[in-house]
Amino acid sequence: MNKLEQKIIEKIRKEGPISFETFMEMALYEPGLGYYASERTEIGKSGDFYTSAHIHYAFGAMIGRQIEEMWEIMGRPEDFLIIEIGTGAGYMCKDILDFLRSRSSNSLNYLIIENNPFMQNRQMRLLEDHLDKIKWVYSLSGLRNLRGCIVSNELLDAFPVSLIEMEDSLKEVFVTVDKDIFRELKRDPSKPTLFDYLKEFSIELSKGYRTEINLRIKDWLKFVNDALSEGFILTIDYGYPANDYYSEERNRGTLLCYHKHQLVEDPYINIGEQDMTAHVNFSSVKKWGEELGFKTIGFCQQGTFLISLGIDEIVQELYKNSSGYLFEVARIKRLILPGTLGESHKVLIQYKGKGFPELRGFSIKNQADRL
Repeated sequence: MNKLEQKIIEKIRKEGPISFETFMEMALYEPGLGYYASERTEIGKSGDFYTSAHIHYAFGAMIGRQIEEMWEIMGRPEDFLIIEIGTGAGYMCKDILDFLRSRSSNSLNYLIIENNPFMQNRQMRLLEDHLDKIKWVYSLSGLRNLRGCIVSNELLDAFPVSLIEMEDSLKEVFVTVDKDIFRELKRDPSKPTLFDYLKEFSIELSKGYRTEINLRIKDWLKFVNDALSEGFILTIDYGYPANDYYSEERNRGTLLCYHKHQLVEDPYINIGEQDMTAHVNFSSVKKWGEELGFKTIGFCQQGTFLISLGIDEIVQELYKNSSGYLFEVARIKRLILPGTLGESHKVLIQYKGKGFPELRGFSIKNQADRL
């Protein structure tokens, strides 16, 4: 039993069963012990999972190209910031800044939101060539009057979620402990907002249906709205519109864990040493954003977005006459083709400001009406 398990068990014995949301929050974010809050966190080949930025630098370059267009649409303001939350190892930041270095948008500065000091140190080492462009802060809370683009790649899926299951009536999953082994309990929901969520998105669950509800997204959008006076939110993550997320065939939900690149279905093992995720209901991001005044500019699969931005042009330009051309193409295919991150991951862009800008990333196909 590790220190984090001991801490969770002590909390349960002192306070009684805790909601799964509380359990997931401790497993991922308990200071110094949680998966994303400790010095052990590894992302990439040596870690538990990888993101698009680990596959090929062209991913970050295309995000940079889209952000450059946003900057131009806003009139090239000198105070335009790229604000990344959930930067991980820092590869996307590096690739964005590498791309912008040779552009007229080289003047753009970067703000990284990172509350894990161990991860921040790793990012600084990777990004040593761009330190004059980057500032680190621990939280978005308290920031005001920012202009620019808030970008995240696989952030929202790591927010703690409530687990629910339909029996004769709606139940919420709680976690208790029996002889140092974690057990689930199903109780009446701890907060009325879980019922409100089902009603808000017209979700009807059949008996035995088990799924997740992510209410933290709503709070996050409020923080973003308070901080951003003008600009964009660029969200990349795996997920679905509400109708797909809560379809009858997805009756066991989407909660999964990853440990050393292996899929793990049990969240009660490897505590603090495995990633825990649940897919994003992009309909909630759209609706709650619009309630705050954000306009939904576009929504589509990652592959479509990258092709619209010209990822094929990058490959042709850099590798057409190179012996490594086929190798680079094979890597990039993992970013864009069906059955890869190009299909599983979606891109949603929202905007706060005057007018309704059109972005190149949605020039091929915009599926915002599906939300």
